[in-house]
Amino acid sequence: MPNEHFAFKQFTIWQDKCAMKVGTDAVLLGAWVKPNGAKRILDIGTGTGVIALMLAQRSTALIDAIDIDITACEQAAENVKLSPWPERVRILHHSFQEFSEETTTRYDLVVSNPPYFLDSSKASGLERTTARHADLLPYHELVDSVIRVLDKKGKFCVILPVKEAAIFDRIAKERGLHLSKLMRVRTRTDKDTEKRQMMQFEFSPSSFSEDTIVIEMNARHEYTDEYKALTGDYYIGF
Repeated sequence: MPNEHFAFKQFTIWQDKCAMKVGTDAVLLGAWVKPNGAKRILDIGTGTGVIALMLAQRSTALIDAIDIDITACEQAAENVKLSPWPERVRILHHSFQEFSEETTTRYDLVVSNPPYFLDSSKASGLERTTARHADLLPYHELVDSVIRVLDKKGKFCVILPVKEAAIFDRIAKERGLHLSKLMRVRTRTDKDTEKRQMMQFEFSPSSFSEDTIVIEMNARHEYTDEYKALTGDYYIGF
């Protein structure tokens, strides 16, 4: 059973009501993304609010965090209220597609740890299924909605499994978003398998860079120096 809460250095995430708990993907993305002076940030599919709060810790931005699940929004709002930055993070219960058509805000940075299962078996429980499967937020709709809300000089960052990342990259390119930064994620130094990709997209990238990060050494919970450096601002003990 996952813990009811997850303590970071500067804030705590309560997750007893959320279908999806704090996971490595969210922490990886939240730590990898660079706010770089962003004034407005949007977190799509915020869940517990962990990525929004990670970015609040490292920026002075106003952050909107959106989720279609009302229970997740209630939990995220509680986490924001208990954090050091309640005045800068706003939780919104909305589908991203509808929100993108209604809002007039243009964001300097958009981030998402989205539902990603395209054709695998459904998880038990409606909330968990919604959080894990792309049925309600298909990739083409996610990209189209991002394009509507992203500032012309803004950046969009996402984390996906390798197969889904390739599909997403193709869809994004077809719609005018171009990959400018790629981080390949491996779980162990003794395994060559690439598990995830973190991708940064822009309308007009000036350059492209890629790198690889390995999370653990040859044993569970024996973390690499590079992973500790990436997440050191957040994880207690790093």
